[in-house]
Amino acid sequence: MRRILLGRSRKLTVVSLAAATYFMVSGGPLGIEELVRDCGYKLALVLLVLVPIVWSLPVALMVGELSAAIPAEGGYYVWVRRAMGPFWGFQTAWLSMMASVFDMALYPTLFVLYLGRIWPLALQGPNRVLIAATVVLICVLWNLVGAKAVGSGSVVLGILLLSPFLLIALLALMRHVELSTTPVLNPAPHADLLGGIMVAMWNYMGWDNASTVADEVKEPQRTYPLVMIIALAAIVLSYIVPIVAVQQTHLQPGYWSAGSWADIASIVVGPWLGIAVVLASMVSSFGSFNSLTMSYSRVPLAMAEDGYAPRLFKRRLPNGVPWASIVACGLGWTIALGLSFDRLLMLDILLYGVSLVLEFIALILLRVQEPGLPRPFTIPGGLIGVILAGVGPTLLLIVALIKNRDEQIGRISALTVALTIMAAGVIVYFIATKMRKVAE
Repeated sequence: MRRILLGRSRKLTVVSLAAATYFMVSGGPLGIEELVRDCGYKLALVLLVLVPIVWSLPVALMVGELSAAIPAEGGYYVWVRRAMGPFWGFQTAWLSMMASVFDMALYPTLFVLYLGRIWPLALQGPNRVLIAATVVLICVLWNLVGAKAVGSGSVVLGILLLSPFLLIALLALMRHVELSTTPVLNPAPHADLLGGIMVAMWNYMGWDNASTVADEVKEPQRTYPLVMIIALAAIVLSYIVPIVAVQQTHLQPGYWSAGSWADIASIVVGPWLGIAVVLASMVSSFGSFNSLTMSYSRVPLAMAEDGYAPRLFKRRLPNGVPWASIVACGLGWTIALGLSFDRLLMLDILLYGVSLVLEFIALILLRVQEPGLPRPFTIPGGLIGVILAGVGPTLLLIVALIKNRDEQIGRISALTVALTIMAAGVIVYFIATKMRKVAE
């Protein structure tokens, strides 16, 4: 039985789902530092306004329409399977789970790196792996309590994350700090438009992750459209407001680099706020991992219920939580902690990008195949409107692919690795199909 009837008090509401979605997509202003360094303040702010219009808004609209029309556990996997059949649904899920291997191991690693700035022993010996594994364990246990607990926790974590950046903005503007004569640490480079677009895309990526818990959302038909609007507005403002405030101090772009928010807070306000930003960075990594654990773990569950994943993943606790899927995902990501993966942009673009394009195709096909499907929220403009909605994200993905086509993983092309993963998905599908028939 696909739907588990949860009490209304145990379901995600607009606020809790919006907070969880915020962490699935953003994790706060951390990550946009390179955008200012590479593009300068003015171009960075322009990109942070325009990129979500072309990239995030269409995806958010798509998630709003399909989550309201088909509020099923598994989200995008269910949409694509319903519109295009089990093969393409499986490929969408495969690409998503493979991308999670590269993404999810990163967050506990970042948590340890941030912790190392205030407690250097965290980076020594086995402490690095042990602490990262502890982060995974805590998030797994937190998720076992239920989606509502993850969403409510995300509200608190979001407040803790954004408070230091709000202080940066307020104090920088109130004190009228003037840093124009401060020596430049790094010379400001020529504006890198394509590089800036890439960074902005990365920081606005992942809206469809919120769809996988639709069966655990209170009144999903009404909730999802509201959540997409609230989360998008919150993310845009949390990026733009701190940058605008620091810009008023005339701190030169050469001071910005990956992970430099703590240093910038120390320069603009004081060392105490720099420490607060380091703590907020830890909250960011933890919150993103926690919310994404909730999201990704529902995909193996939905696949198991269709017979394309081990039956074990269907096991639930009395509160409806898919404990086996959560634990299996946690174990997989813990094993990946031992791998020396950096954030590989090409792999993320290809794996996530192909999955996203399949979702837009499903959106279009469902409009054609099921015109009578109740849609509490629809993208305006009819069939032409949904087609145009997918144009912007697809074009940006092509640009991103061209920009990073030469990225390497050691001596192997990242493109080759991504294509190999995609080919493996086809093989695994036919194996899973054969095993499914045997089980029947």
